Amino acid sequence: MDVFVRVVDMGGFSAAARTLRMTPSAVSKLMARLETRLGTRLLSRSTRTLQLTPEGTAFYESSLRILADLEEAERGAGAAEQPAGRIRLNTSASYGTHILTPLLPEFLALYPGITLNVVQTDAIVDLYAERTDVAVRAGPLKNSSLMARKLGATRMMIVAAPAYLARHGIPASAAELEAHNRLNFCYRRTVEGWPLLEGNKLVTVPVAGNLQASDGEALRQMAVAGVGITRLSAFTVREDLTAGRLVPVLEAQNPGDLEDFHAVFSGQGGYLPA
Repeated sequence: MDVFVRVVDMGGFSAAARTLRMTPSAVSKLMARLETRLGTRLLSRSTRTLQLTPEGTAFYESSLRILADLEEAERGAGAAEQPAGRIRLNTSASYGTHILTPLLPEFLALYPGITLNVVQTDAIVDLYAERTDVAVRAGPLKNSSLMARKLGATRMMIVAAPAYLARHGIPASAAELEAHNRLNFCYRRTVEGWPLLEGNKLVTVPVAGNLQASDGEALRQMAVAGVGITRLSAFTVREDLTAGRLVPVLEAQNPGDLEDFHAVFSGQGGYLPA
């Protein structure tokens, strides 16, 4: 039943086999045995797609409830024990460096039975394929079967190093900003370009520069080094602003837009491991 649910969630035998550390043929044989025992076809297979039959849909929904009840029963039997085990956590480099890392020593002291496996990347990972328990994601969430808990929100800021501005001048408008080296992310974001207020009008400055990076921490370091101007979350540059390594640019025209952060995780049947 557990393998069947994993096949449905992952969309295929091979993907499920990887997460279960089984061979695709072993998964296929298990599914064939299950269908034989039930006397019905659960999955419709083609060369490219795998779909649930009506009987498969009903069995899948029942399986989710039964597996969740089993998990809850096991947790109840060991409820007196402290939470223990490995947590695989995926987070952006900036959030991991500036928000999570300072909290981890206290967390690990409170829960000595927990082992953390932290991966820092701004790429959106598949929680099932990467065997990830919790991921921190920035921006609007897409519709999915995952559960989410809002962690907070942060202002976005355009910043540059004083040395860069001394060489190239301080832009006073969106038009002047376009003449500068604008460092940006190398992946597609929800909002393309940098929004600015000009009077009562919101304008968007396209991003074009000689450097793109896959994470905000790399952009922060390049901005501190005087390579160009960048736009990052306020918590990412907070310490640099205090130390004078970076200064705000066009802050009077900042529209004050916020970027949300969520913890996303699978919550099969509404239950979560301790």
